[in-house]
Amino acid sequence: MAEHEKINYVEFPSTDLEVTKRFFSEVFDWSFTDFGPEYSAFSNQGVDGGFYKSHLTASTNNGGALIVFYSAQLENTLSHIEAAGGTIIKPTFSFPGGRRFHFSDPNGNEYAVWSDSAT
Repeated sequence: MAEHEKINYVEFPSTDLEVTKRFFSEVFDWSFTDFGPEYSAFSNQGVDGGFYKSHLTASTNNGGALIVFYSAQLENTLSHIEAAGGTIIKPTFSFPGGRRFHFSDPNGNEYAVWSDSAT
């Protein structure tokens, strides 16, 4: 149910929608619904959203918002990301409350994964 004035949906750029869908399906078990050749939506992943065809990418280096995933098994998630074609762009580091790393999907968009678990 949509809540008044709360974040309801997010959209990300994708230089290659098929690569994006394959990557997020392999790593996070997402499924997608295509809406034409330049847009694909996902749902039930914490917040609903989609990917739109773009030649640009999202990165904190150019002021983009950082989407952060949670993982109870940080190293396992890191391995899945690399196996699916993602690139670790900031190795795992500790911060008050946990550990995290940053990665880019095969299109070059930056995300992070954090865990409050020691493993």
